[in-house]
Amino acid sequence: MEIKVKKVSPLAHIPTRGSDYAAGYDLYAAIEKAVVIEPHRTAMIDTGLQFELPDGYFAGIFARSGLASKEGLRPANCTGVCDSDYRGNYIVSIHNDSDEERRILPGQRIAQMIVMPYLPVTFLETDELSDTKRGSGGFGSTGKQ
Repeated sequence: MEIKVKKVSPLAHIPTRGSDYAAGYDLYAAIEKAVVIEPHRTAMIDTGLQFELPDGYFAGIFARSGLASKEGLRPANCTGVCDSDYRGNYIVSIHNDSDEERRILPGQRIAQMIVMPYLPVTFLETDELSDTKRGSGGFGSTGKQ
């Protein structure tokens, strides 16, 4: 699949994969100088990129595992959703979960983008739902086996 990408900043990097089998494409900070993120605060980091995704797909923006586990930095909304009709800059809201200030450096990999299909659905309001063995059992209702 080919996806059109437009650089709207000379600081932008085209997304890359860390390995041949990586599902995520790294997104980079298109910033001129380091951005300090205070503990338990959020900063908006521009990628300098715009995308044209095909209909029926969206881009999920996920944390980079190393950045999250080692630095406590993750997308503030946990997973961002960029719809196929969005044409603006991809901006990642990075939240600092740590108790120390963190820095995002120019050109740093800040998140990963995974392009995924979705199913458009129509919701049909009803008074009855079919019964199942689980029924309305909630969290932990199926046991630990």
